[in-house]
Amino acid sequence: MSSSSVVRVERDGELASVIVHNPPVNTITAEVRSGLRQALEQIQASKDVRGVLLLCEGSTFFSGADIGEFSGPPKEEEYRRLFNGYEALSVPVVAAMHGTVMGGGLEIALACHYRIAAVGTRFGMPEVTLGIIPGAGGTQRMPRLIGADQALEMIVTARPVDAAKGLELGFIDQIVDGNLRSGAIAYLRSLIAAGKGPRRTGEMTISAASATAEVFERQRQQARKLYPNRNAAQVAVDVVQAATQMAFQQGLEYETQRVNECKDSVESKGAVHVFFAERETRRIPGLPESLKARPIKSAGVIGAGTMGGGIAICFANAGIPVILIDANEQGLTKGVANVDKTYQSMVDRGRLSAEDKAKRMALIGTSLSYDALENVDVIIEAVFENMDLKRKIFTELDRVARPGAVLATNTSTLDIEQIAAVTQRPQDVIGMHFFSPANVMPLLEVVRTTKTSDETIRTVMDLAKPLRKTPVLAKVCYGFIGNRMMEGYAREAERMVLEGATPRQVDSALEEWGMAMGILAVFDMAGIDVGVNVHKANASQFPPDPAYYQADFALHDAGRLGQKNGKGYYRYEPGNRSRFDDPEAINIIAERARQLKVPQRQHTKEEIVERCLYPLLNEGLRILGEGVALRASDVDVVWAAGYGFPRYRGGPMFYAETIGLDVLLAGMRKYQDIFGPMHWQPAPLLVELVERGLTIGQWEAQQRGTAR
Repeated sequence: MSSSSVVRVERDGELASVIVHNPPVNTITAEVRSGLRQALEQIQASKDVRGVLLLCEGSTFFSGADIGEFSGPPKEEEYRRLFNGYEALSVPVVAAMHGTVMGGGLEIALACHYRIAAVGTRFGMPEVTLGIIPGAGGTQRMPRLIGADQALEMIVTARPVDAAKGLELGFIDQIVDGNLRSGAIAYLRSLIAAGKGPRRTGEMTISAASATAEVFERQRQQARKLYPNRNAAQVAVDVVQAATQMAFQQGLEYETQRVNECKDSVESKGAVHVFFAERETRRIPGLPESLKARPIKSAGVIGAGTMGGGIAICFANAGIPVILIDANEQGLTKGVANVDKTYQSMVDRGRLSAEDKAKRMALIGTSLSYDALENVDVIIEAVFENMDLKRKIFTELDRVARPGAVLATNTSTLDIEQIAAVTQRPQDVIGMHFFSPANVMPLLEVVRTTKTSDETIRTVMDLAKPLRKTPVLAKVCYGFIGNRMMEGYAREAERMVLEGATPRQVDSALEEWGMAMGILAVFDMAGIDVGVNVHKANASQFPPDPAYYQADFALHDAGRLGQKNGKGYYRYEPGNRSRFDDPEAINIIAERARQLKVPQRQHTKEEIVERCLYPLLNEGLRILGEGVALRASDVDVVWAAGYGFPRYRGGPMFYAETIGLDVLLAGMRKYQDIFGPMHWQPAPLLVELVERGLTIGQWEAQQRGTAR
């Protein structure tokens, strides 16, 4: 028996197996739903079927719904009818799961009568992270299986659980150790032999003890804490609470109504935009489809400091041998010790086994000589920001590296054209800008020079995948995409503390708006000396403004370096990253403001957010107009993946259109009138878009048409 190209029905005596094969991750697409519907009709028409098995081939059971359908007509009613159809079958239906079972994938399993899973299977309901709620029965079925409190814990936190936890909670009936399909058939036959028929989740009742007023209030508080400025998790609590008060079918319809409201929200549209934008970054216009990346089977990293060690961990985690180079034995010893400490913390937290730690540490070799790099496939320089030093290193790399090796610099600001110029192979030189901590942060800015070859670009963009990075391609300019946009954002934060705002006032306004961390706290974490050194080294890049970044300079002059010595914009206790307000820091900044004659003013939260964000958005449009970034969505990914910009706001370019480009232009001109034109010149593209009445997307479509 067969149903469609992606779904087939196979008979084994009185058993019918519905088998789905929709690579790579068995997404529940329209084609899959059609196949499942046809399979259901076949089973309904068969008189001799006594049990049904639902399973998927490939790497995983259903990974979830098709997010690409979010922007189209609602599909929830279709899901509801399909899942209800399987639940209504008069013979036992068993879902046999493996891999990573998320969202709609878990929801179809909840509509089955019994659920079994392979060892190590993971389950989750991540919908609130996309600004929606489970919309295919999850809010109504899961509470009936495990109670309202535990169901909300899964939905609100969006944290996945493993098969063992699923068994403990009660939504998994058995774990199969061995061949899943054989185990599932044996399990189904045992049900039939024991005379067990359908066990419909929708006919169960929700435990009253799991659905008290206190439970719902506690979950609402958790939702507020986890998702400030966001609504989806609160809606999830509403809909699970409704499951305790409504008949099952009525609850499903209410779930549909509320999930469709969520899909229309900016929160959801922003999160979904970033989701797809991250997948788009690897698509590089102009690179031939036939172009192959060079194989990367070994690596070298120069500089065993925090950044170099973090990059080495990325390669070791990917199973790629890496040689760590430093100028002296002391630096190497310290660097390896820090790598070991990072891995040990993962072991202590149960995220890595001691055996895996040993395997990864064994992949990291060390040397004091560049000659150790003569056979590696990619070399990444990760020393501090000094052009002379980097050019000296690349001169050496040009001497020792084998032909075709990728020569990369981790510089965050310097001109890579100048670095590449000291080599005889500028086509192999590229920027690979990791973000600290490199083994944690997902963003990788890939920076091409005018001479970087297409093959080198493809190689590094592809290398990002095993390194578990989200790559974004940029052209060379000061600061590339992320740090160039950071300049105006941070400039205004520093300017406002010179004008009398406290660091806490500035950072709190930004954090309440949604930034992961206020910018002044970020400077303390990174090291105030780092920013000061960058600005000293690149003085020619900045406008002739005597107050430019002077809060940083004042604190640095007073020996305040941030968390590393316990005092920066804030004060820190040993072993504690909590920020304590420090009158001494405020007085140092105030004294510098008096010396510079910076006028004092009062700051509302609205002004703080506008003055920090408007230059950020404006510079993003300038970067887009100059062609430094390939597309607006790449700018959004840089800031969402690397700088703590809230994903639910969609990134800076998406947010600019959310508030209105005309509002942004008016804001730039408002502050230009107050503070003068030096820092508040609207980007030419912003002016053009407003004057022509175009969205960013419409302008990009026109540019693509022109390019063709």
